Amino acid sequence: MEPNDKQPLQQLEQLEQAKSFVQEQLGKDASGHDWWHIARVTRLAKQLAKEEQANEFVCELAALLHDVADEKLNPSAEAGLSKVRAWLMAHHVENDAANQVMEIIATISFKGGNQPPVTTKEAQVVQDADRLDALGAIGIARTFAYAGWKGHAMYDPELPYREQLTQEAYRNGATSAVNHFYEKLLLLKDRMNTASGRQLAERRHQVMEQFLRQFYAEWDGTDADAGEARDQ
Repeated sequence: MEPNDKQPLQQLEQLEQAKSFVQEQLGKDASGHDWWHIARVTRLAKQLAKEEQANEFVCELAALLHDVADEKLNPSAEAGLSKVRAWLMAHHVENDAANQVMEIIATISFKGGNQPPVTTKEAQVVQDADRLDALGAIGIARTFAYAGWKGHAMYDPELPYREQLTQEAYRNGATSAVNHFYEKLLLLKDRMNTASGRQLAERRHQVMEQFLRQFYAEWDGTDADAGEARDQ
């Protein structure tokens, strides 16, 4: 990454160091939270930050580090956040930027229930970027990868999806890959924060609806064009 007039050399070096750290931490992940997920989210965050006039350094750094702290990949949420805070301190990230990054990472994850909206423009950008990678063709692929990693069924027509979820139920309750569309993915389009994110989410949402129509048609053995996205 070459220095430019808009971004100090120290910040560029910190971003490169963050990339190396994340590749080391998540390079072998099989849950759908691997380095390539981070790379895609970071690219989207940079794009949205420009369009929404947010702080690009804060958005990019938070996008790079957000899953290092993910409680699904750590002994606890606190342990994950401590790991990120230690990295920021060790690499001398300026206090204000470091605090913004920590706030973003602590608040953007989907946890089920009545999650309060994020308030800063940077958090909105990073949350949208992360949610966009849970939608569309990539989101479908990640859903089945995560279900396999967790030992969940692909689909069980006798297991209804859950409409009301606490954080504990969302993390640990019985579900399936297909149920996850109804419990999270199909809800995200209407929860995007930014105009740019909403535009991208609309297209990706339609891809998932088409996938579900095809999935149910094949499951039921009916004509693939006859099915409709359905409630279970």
